[in-house]
Amino acid sequence: MTDTLTIAGRSFRSRLFLGTGKYPDFATMARALEESGAEVVTVAVRRVELDRTKPSLLDHVDPKKYFLLPNTAGCFTADEAIRTARLAREAGMSEWVKLEVIGDEKTLFPDNGALLEATKVLVKEGFVVLPYTNDDLVNAKKLVDAGAAAVMPLGAPIGSGMGIQNPHNIALIREFIHVPVIVDAGVGTASDAARAMELGVDGVLMNTGVAGARDPVLMARAMRKAVEAGREAFLAGRIPMKRYATASSPTEGKIRP
Repeated sequence: MTDTLTIAGRSFRSRLFLGTGKYPDFATMARALEESGAEVVTVAVRRVELDRTKPSLLDHVDPKKYFLLPNTAGCFTADEAIRTARLAREAGMSEWVKLEVIGDEKTLFPDNGALLEATKVLVKEGFVVLPYTNDDLVNAKKLVDAGAAAVMPLGAPIGSGMGIQNPHNIALIREFIHVPVIVDAGVGTASDAARAMELGVDGVLMNTGVAGARDPVLMARAMRKAVEAGREAFLAGRIPMKRYATASSPTEGKIRP
């Protein structure tokens, strides 16, 4: 069975998106990317040397193997995020953008109003916009109405490793949003990734959970398996949860040899 994730007409076999920050070194990052099986790799535009005549993180990410998804991490206004997305496109990175507009320095929660404003502008300019948002169904609907190609609700605060804090909201977003839903932020270990996928989301984006692990390469491999297992469990359909036991062996009828 072919079970691909399609965003804006482009299909991916892997449902794990992986970031490129916080690794001990570029060699470890490259090995983790390989083990993860990820096809989409996010790159913070503000932290990358865009002059290709100088050493850069981009030297360690093969664009023939990975699809680069620039992100506007570190932007606190719509104007900042818009300028950063334009810069990435002009530098030849991509016309896709993981759009971040942060509203609070402590929690790194998104500024919903500015995020919506930036989405509208960038969509009109031909960008494929994947906005990082909170787990708010109403705001997710507004982003889709503005032309977002996918929505990326947080599972927990960025880099917290707390896992999926509000599975009910994530499930609601998946139920009522007709574009792909990618859980972004908060994944700390493999079970968090599997849990997100079991809710029916289309993918999971992570960075710190892999890069900050004691063994990032091994964790990348574990995350790949977790995303695959969670997806298969969702497709298989879990049994209903009950308050009381149900015997797995029949208590009536004949036992045949």
